[in-house]
Amino acid sequence: MKPLLPVEDARARILKDARPIEDVERASLERAIGRRLAGDIKAIRSQPPFAASAMDGYAVRAADLGTLPCTLSIIGAAPAGHGFSGTVGTGQTVRIFTGAPVPDGADAIVIQEDTERLGGDLVKINVSVPKGNYIRPEGLDFADGDVVLHAGQRLDAGRITVAAAINYPELPVIRQPHVAILATGDELVAPGGEPGKDQIIASNGFGVRAIAEADGAQATDLGIAIDRQDVIEAAIDRALAARVDVLVTLGGASVGDHDLVQDALVARGMELDFWRIAMRPGKPLMYGQLDGLHVLGLPGNPVSSLVCSHLFLRPLIARLSGAEEVDLHRDAVLGCDVAANDRRQDYLRARLARDEDGRLIATPFEKQDSSMTRIFSESDCLVIRAPHAEAAKAGSACEIVLLREPG
Repeated sequence: MKPLLPVEDARARILKDARPIEDVERASLERAIGRRLAGDIKAIRSQPPFAASAMDGYAVRAADLGTLPCTLSIIGAAPAGHGFSGTVGTGQTVRIFTGAPVPDGADAIVIQEDTERLGGDLVKINVSVPKGNYIRPEGLDFADGDVVLHAGQRLDAGRITVAAAINYPELPVIRQPHVAILATGDELVAPGGEPGKDQIIASNGFGVRAIAEADGAQATDLGIAIDRQDVIEAAIDRALAARVDVLVTLGGASVGDHDLVQDALVARGMELDFWRIAMRPGKPLMYGQLDGLHVLGLPGNPVSSLVCSHLFLRPLIARLSGAEEVDLHRDAVLGCDVAANDRRQDYLRARLARDEDGRLIATPFEKQDSSMTRIFSESDCLVIRAPHAEAAKAGSACEIVLLREPG
């Protein structure tokens, strides 16, 4: 029997032929969040489009404020969205509000706290100000023709905001990786269904989908295929027809009498790369390619499929997205003793805390069965135990994969 493939070798083989997607599409601002820009974005207007007041107050001529206090005549008002159409002359002022255009003739703003309204249309100014005081010049933020966003940038909150300010309702973006998820097994029933006495609720797909979409992929649920090769092949054909980038299968990838996924994929032309790796949980991991489609066969046990998604699916999505992979490995110390390990690299579910010195303390759960979803839901990290690692005491250094920040 062939030796089991090490985790890092499996990861390298999965990523070896993965190339960043280059297909371009246009997306509304709402749908563009988190996407990668396909081209530079130039300003098609200036912001602000005119000299604007930065505060509520009075638009004045700075030269009129030589002797204090002074009294000016109010000749009009300029609320935001409604500029004053006249010209401010000597001894005159306009009541102005934040964002409104500075009227002709005025060259400074006196904030309202430094004024006193008198009777009639008069205001007393108590301070002198320099020219340009509290005035945002035209184009302060960006000017018409400026390259404001650049190809390849991720559209986060700040970049989406400036794109909206430029007046772009949609943007050219790189297409998201498309991941199709297929669960297999006669024992599975979708949530909300009525399981028979020998059946369980299918849960893996929801967790895998959450991981994929959190990393920017578009995910499609292909449903549950019963243990018949023709049914599984039909589901594979749907994934091929949809031209997805990654097909994730859940369960059935081993070589038992009822494990038909591998046979169905090979029958459809998949070139199998590997299907067993030296890790726990997740030993029966499968990877191959089918007409340019990446096929990742995850184990049927829920925790195994989630751990493998973090270790293998996430890096694959990052590579297809053209994104820099986020390194979730951290140094920590053990919060309890752990036993010696065997030939497989182990990933122990653990709680995470910080001590008074700020160190991460990882405490593995006593039970590590790969079917226990509740324990995974309570885990903050995975403690990595190398093959043949010796027993380790609490307080020993360890390496973890971060799932969530402690607390």
